[in-house]
Amino acid sequence: MPGENLSRDEARERAALLSVDGYEVSLDLRSAVGEDSGDGPRTFRSVTTIRFRCNEPGAATFADLVAPSVTSVTLNGRDLDPGQVFDGSRILLEDLAADNELVVDARCAYSRTGEGLHRFVDPEDGEVYLYTQYEPADARRVFANFEQPDLKAPFRFEVRAPGGWTVWSNGVGERADGVWRFAETKPISTYITCVVAGPYHYVTDTYERTLPDGTRLEIPLGALCRKGLAPHFDADDVFLVTKQGLDFFHDHFDYPYPFGKYDQAFVPEYNLGAMENPGLVTFREEYIFRGKVTRASYEGRANVVLHEMAHMWFGDLVTMEWWDDLWLKESFADFMGAFSLVGATRFKDGWITFANRRKAWAYRADQLPSTHPITADIRDLQDAKLNFDGITYAKGASVLKQLVAYVGQDAFLEGARRYFKRHAYGNTRLGDLLSVLEETSGRDMGAWARSWLQTAGVNSLTPQVLLTADGRVDELAVVQEAAESHPELRPHRVAIGLYGLTDSGTLERYARAEVDVDGSRTVVAELAGTRAPELVLVNDDDLTYCKTRFDTTSLATLREHLGSTTDPLARALCWSALWNMTRDALLPARDFVDLVLRFAGRESDIGVLQMLHAWANSALVHYAAPEWRATGERLLAEGALRELRAAEPGSEQQLAWARFFATVASAPADLELLRGLLDGTAKVDGLEVDQELRWAFLEPLAAHGVADEAVLAAELARDDTASGKRHQVRCLAARPSQAVKAQAWAQVVESDQLSNALVEATIAGFAQSSQRQLLAPYTQKYFAAIERVWTERSIQIGMDVVRGLFPALQDSPETLAATDAWLAAHEDAAPALRRLVLEARDDLARALRGQACDAAAV
Repeated sequence: MPGENLSRDEARERAALLSVDGYEVSLDLRSAVGEDSGDGPRTFRSVTTIRFRCNEPGAATFADLVAPSVTSVTLNGRDLDPGQVFDGSRILLEDLAADNELVVDARCAYSRTGEGLHRFVDPEDGEVYLYTQYEPADARRVFANFEQPDLKAPFRFEVRAPGGWTVWSNGVGERADGVWRFAETKPISTYITCVVAGPYHYVTDTYERTLPDGTRLEIPLGALCRKGLAPHFDADDVFLVTKQGLDFFHDHFDYPYPFGKYDQAFVPEYNLGAMENPGLVTFREEYIFRGKVTRASYEGRANVVLHEMAHMWFGDLVTMEWWDDLWLKESFADFMGAFSLVGATRFKDGWITFANRRKAWAYRADQLPSTHPITADIRDLQDAKLNFDGITYAKGASVLKQLVAYVGQDAFLEGARRYFKRHAYGNTRLGDLLSVLEETSGRDMGAWARSWLQTAGVNSLTPQVLLTADGRVDELAVVQEAAESHPELRPHRVAIGLYGLTDSGTLERYARAEVDVDGSRTVVAELAGTRAPELVLVNDDDLTYCKTRFDTTSLATLREHLGSTTDPLARALCWSALWNMTRDALLPARDFVDLVLRFAGRESDIGVLQMLHAWANSALVHYAAPEWRATGERLLAEGALRELRAAEPGSEQQLAWARFFATVASAPADLELLRGLLDGTAKVDGLEVDQELRWAFLEPLAAHGVADEAVLAAELARDDTASGKRHQVRCLAARPSQAVKAQAWAQVVESDQLSNALVEATIAGFAQSSQRQLLAPYTQKYFAAIERVWTERSIQIGMDVVRGLFPALQDSPETLAATDAWLAAHEDAAPALRRLVLEARDDLARALRGQACDAAAV
């Protein structure tokens, strides 16, 4: 409904008018179990009491509620007619007093899209599990409220639930007389309130710490998941990282964890990675590993645990006023996740993952036509939903890493400490943070903020080396360039590394200078007179946010010796730079594939290796010339199988190469090997084909017509779980049949019967790179459907459909023209919808440029 949107101007007007003193929310969730009536959505009773003040008695405003029906509305003892004051998303409140009490009794709907109160039925045992997910504005689907981050208030929740269930919320709860009642929260925003309910498996622990001032902390810890996942739940490792994180943040923030207990719920069909609800963090349950995974998966989970923990301070204790300053929490949490990962846990190489994986997300987002400053212009809630992107998270975190280099770590952390104490339980804007950083660093933060936070786009840094007659550096300079669309040149604090080949054949750094790069050309005087480098790395140690380029000599060195680079971070930075060159049509896709085939087998960092696998596959699917794809696919499959057989038996490298081999397998012999590994007639020493790996092998078999519906049904019988069902649905949609594609399309586009997780699985299976011709008819169907889908479905499902079903595999000028025609004919479409189509168009145009570059390499 258009009425579900909320503009920034409306929020500012309401914030100027109101102050909220408290909420009491009563939910009756006993309707979650039992047979579905089938007559409209399944609903629950929600009764909300809000006490609030009005600065202008007699004024009018509105409360937010998205619900099928409202039973009653009472304002200051006056009964209001729900039919007159409730329009489906807002409750009109007129003639306000100075002090007000609003009571709303409503029937709210359980969700199947992961927004609001999500209801999941476990196919394994029929148990029902509930959880809430609100960001940015879905608490109004569960209780009446003022849905904006700067109207904070304390909350009291009480919940009636089916017998045998446990209920959790932000505060400590206890059950009496059949009702779960929870302690009042500190003042928090609506979007971080939370309720989780069901027969969850629950494990407890305690964090104990005496602070330097003698304060004794005893924080109850809890971790929960579905009963079906309990055998796989390594809660001890979750608690270990949790305790290490709490120690780290207490040491660095000088502000005790402010929200009492610390529960962490791993929940099904979750749209996000996790959500920082204070006292009750929610995570996608895929972070509980049902099979063998690499160290990178454990590192990724630890990073998310720490990211959400950082939010307890950056976001929950101190919250942005409006979604323009979303970065004030997300950029900081992303940076602090990596910072604490390296500083507090066993994952000491976290900055390598950050440089290689997180920044790749940022570089892509920052080159889209929808790029925006880190401090964004967010007009309304639809804008806000799309702004949870690579710029707000990863670019913002990269810029904070640059800020730490700029002001110094001590000044940065002291600024954070003053920020928390000054604004505890309040709301802030950009200026509030800059002012404390100016105090602690003595630096003028205004120019820095204008360059880094208030402009968009990514700069390129390229070395220029002039040599003397005897082969030493006469002058080394760094050239900075910007895109025409975003011409800002920024100040960069960078390390310049000079690398050379040793007698043993390794590529090692022998000189380093840390300098301020400013303007279009900066001479690095400190490196004059050094011996001629074979590789210049202009963002060594990854201090700044930029696209690294190479001079001719450096690129030639990497083509022959990339695998010999001894420093894993330097090696990761080189890989990242080469991938950016491939995406920018400066390096042919076949050259990047060749580099992966020759050097990825030497990669020691498992996270980098898995990223290289993803990039190599993307290079083949999107950037390789069409006439070379079959050759590239054969080369990658041969290389992956060679590395799989050469890997140490039982190692994580072996597992990574096995998964990559499945991704690129297409030849009959390769598919036969996958089938043999499944039925036991083939074997790779040390490779355990567990249930998750079985599904990974089945998808290419299904996509190439080797595994039919009966085979997939038999596999589901073997793994009759929620996870198994998602895998089966993906594999079913992957089959190379016109009827299969028509059915998958209808289930996602024409119907709303699938849950969010099954929509995601169907979309993932639908678009197979080996089925371009089969998918061709869906280009026009896509453009005919997306506006209706955007209007009729929830924003999350709309985003999934518009992004996931865009005809990216129909990579031709004709598809680009069809996209342009839709954009020209729909200038009045929802801005958020147009943004998604513009982004997809940009990816397609980039792919065509990459293919032209690759074709020219013949």
